[in-house]
Amino acid sequence: MSHDLRDKAVDASTRSHSPYSKARVGACVETSDGKIYQGCNIENASFGGTVCAERVAIWKAVSEGHMKMKRIYVYTQDGWPPCGMCLQVMTEFADGNLEVTFGDHTGKETTRKLKELLTHAFTPDHME
Repeated sequence: MSHDLRDKAVDASTRSHSPYSKARVGACVETSDGKIYQGCNIENASFGGTVCAERVAIWKAVSEGHMKMKRIYVYTQDGWPPCGMCLQVMTEFADGNLEVTFGDHTGKETTRKLKELLTHAFTPDHME
């Protein structure tokens, strides 16, 4: 995993709005055409209004017309993997070979393919 995505994910985590969990999460996604988008988690007192960093980054890319993702890096202090809802959103905008890396403050990283993290994904193909 290139350090450019990690550095941008760490940077994004500094803008996290996380007054409730205190968990600063940053994500950086690279689209299939090489564009880079950052996102941070944004919490809300009505917890259902909270949005994960991964979804923020993906939605920023999609809102700019980039519908296919190639790589995503997720940074948290302790190296948490993406949640199930974020994995499902990734499935909408990437194939099973999407490279998902999550890292922590020490530099430890884990990289998996999306299909390894969400083995029985509900995909747009199910809607045909």
